[in-house]
Amino acid sequence: MSPSPFILAYCVCRDYSHIFRFSKYRCILAKQASIFIMKVFFLCFLCSITFSLPAIASEEIITPSLSTIYALAKEAVAKKIDADSKAKVQITPQNLEGRISPPACYPPINVELASERAISRNNMVKLSCNSPDYDYPWQMYLSVRVEIQYPVVVANQLLSPDQIIGEHHLQVMYVDQYSLKGQFFSDTTTLIGSRVKRRVAKDSPVLSNNLCFVCKGDTVSIYAKTTNVEIKTLGEALRDGNIDEVIRVKNSNTSKQFDAVVIGVGEVEVRM
Repeated sequence: MSPSPFILAYCVCRDYSHIFRFSKYRCILAKQASIFIMKVFFLCFLCSITFSLPAIASEEIITPSLSTIYALAKEAVAKKIDADSKAKVQITPQNLEGRISPPACYPPINVELASERAISRNNMVKLSCNSPDYDYPWQMYLSVRVEIQYPVVVANQLLSPDQIIGEHHLQVMYVDQYSLKGQFFSDTTTLIGSRVKRRVAKDSPVLSNNLCFVCKGDTVSIYAKTTNVEIKTLGEALRDGNIDEVIRVKNSNTSKQFDAVVIGVGEVEVRM
């Protein structure tokens, strides 16, 4: 740091006052001014040290437990799960007991999914933080398993082809979503009176492709609705159909064929 002009002036004043013709009073003023300037510079120096300290110096260092790591990973995964309110969701982080000890961390601990893809059965979560134990950010990857179960109608006994389903044939159980390979049902009353097309094993989900709500050759009730009028007649199903499927039917009175939507067991509707 270059000497203050006031200090130079003081020194010159002390030794060469006869040259610059400074009075004793002026020398004292110069000395006092130089001391004041030095005090100001010292205060500024202290302030600069105080405000230039790293922000982490004022933060509390934490050492997260494994339970904290698990909770953070589960929370990150839970935010990304898109499941029906009736579903049961179980999130299970990988067990790290005896395998790893998280280091001391400056908060916060950053948590994010390692991939942008949708949540699946197995997921990877990345956790990281700045640590006084390392010269670089600490990070780890934790595997998290997700199981989502839905209430599903299953057979409580073996169901054979052409069997008419009754209430006593069915029950509702929670089934893992990844084992469901078709359209399933959650209400047993929806299936009462439908006919089995394919064998269904005990405790297996009853899927739409196992049934027909209207089967080929069945006599069906045909409904046609307008704003003010509802017409009902009988007809014959010309193919199998399930709820909301469009099938071909024949009017028993006129033999006219047309398309209709299956709306229930033995019932179809002509959409006007």
